[in-house]
Amino acid sequence: MTSDVQIQPAVEPSRPSPWPALRALVLRLHFYAGILVAPFLLVAATSGLLYAASFQIEKAVYSHELTVGAVPPGQERLPLARQLAAARAAHPQGTIGALRPAAEPEETTRVLLDVPGLPESTRLAVFVDPYTGEVRGALESYGSSGALPVRAWISTLHRHLQLGEPGRLYSELAASWLWVVALGGAVLWLSHRRRTFRPDRRVHGLRRTLSWHGSVGLWITIGLLFLSATGLTWSAYAGANVDKIQTALGWTTPALPASAGDHSGHAGHSAGTSAEADADRIVQAAHGAGLSGPLEIVWPAESGAAFTVKEMDREWPQRNDQVAIDAASGRVAGELRFDDFPLVAKLIRWGIDGHMGVLFGLANQLLLMALALSAIFMIVWGYRMWWQRRPTRGFAAPYARGGWRDVPLAVLLPAAAVVIAVGVFIPLLGLSLLAFLLADVVLGRVKAAG
Repeated sequence: MTSDVQIQPAVEPSRPSPWPALRALVLRLHFYAGILVAPFLLVAATSGLLYAASFQIEKAVYSHELTVGAVPPGQERLPLARQLAAARAAHPQGTIGALRPAAEPEETTRVLLDVPGLPESTRLAVFVDPYTGEVRGALESYGSSGALPVRAWISTLHRHLQLGEPGRLYSELAASWLWVVALGGAVLWLSHRRRTFRPDRRVHGLRRTLSWHGSVGLWITIGLLFLSATGLTWSAYAGANVDKIQTALGWTTPALPASAGDHSGHAGHSAGTSAEADADRIVQAAHGAGLSGPLEIVWPAESGAAFTVKEMDREWPQRNDQVAIDAASGRVAGELRFDDFPLVAKLIRWGIDGHMGVLFGLANQLLLMALALSAIFMIVWGYRMWWQRRPTRGFAAPYARGGWRDVPLAVLLPAAAVVIAVGVFIPLLGLSLLAFLLADVVLGRVKAAG
């Protein structure tokens, strides 16, 4: 006799998802980073906003030096030799290091002189009217971008707060944490039900602030990640690690062979006036090699060496080719084409130019200003939320201390390994994160003891 009763197999209890515990950790890290790192991010965003606007400020402040005013109808430009002679006569204490012929009809020619006593990477830019030879002024010019005093001051403010190398730690700390804060915030916002891409105007108080903070943050996440990555490429410590990887994988930016052109950055001291007379021939040879304006002619450090002519167009599509020109014969002694750069070197070039606001001209600058303003509002909303949910108003902390213990080891160990690897590659992120963890442990023990 058989029984009709069927034995059901035992059902194994479902394992709890590790996500709630991981989300609590991400929320705690986002909170600490927002409170402690946000001041650095706020300074970086504010100074970055100023730098994005500095290109237009520079044009307005130095319009007399940068432009010739009314272009005489039908008048041809003077030979470059006469323009160079005018600059040398006005500032005989300097030696010619480079020349940037006027690229537009209303622009002045810029003669870059090496003058004793100027700061590192700084030259004296003499502005010459290419039609009359009038010297319309002279200003200090910083770096390869040719930043004039106002833009150079804003640039150093953004880079190191006018504090020199020690001040670079602030900007590197901001860039190190920016991607963590942005990516963590996006994950938290998207992981919560009923989150949208638009602020909820129907709610008030803390929920309204959170809605603006989360939705606007989601829109600018990609931009913040871009600024963080490009900012780290020229930082002191993380940037050095990037350079090591580039070198090891052969992704470095190539240069003209040493025998073809000089790249010392300080030149012309022995080229003499004969080279000045050949300036027009050098430009013509560069045009013949396919280079187009704006151009920079770099004087060689040694007499008889080739001149380096560089395209200086940073807008898209970029023109960044270089050639070495023998002044005596006008022969092209070497060339370096941007198309031949490794892909990673091109990406870094484009990324840096985009970060600086020159890749797409005014549109690039306006986009950076909008991104910086959004980041400033994000930080203000973050602090406002902190104040709105302060413990004295009866709000409980949205996270639990020691929540990492609830994360399964199969998830916790790989995550810890990734964090350690990232911390080693980005040292300021790793050190500051370690400091946060230690402070959290200490505060937890003090609270438990009390």
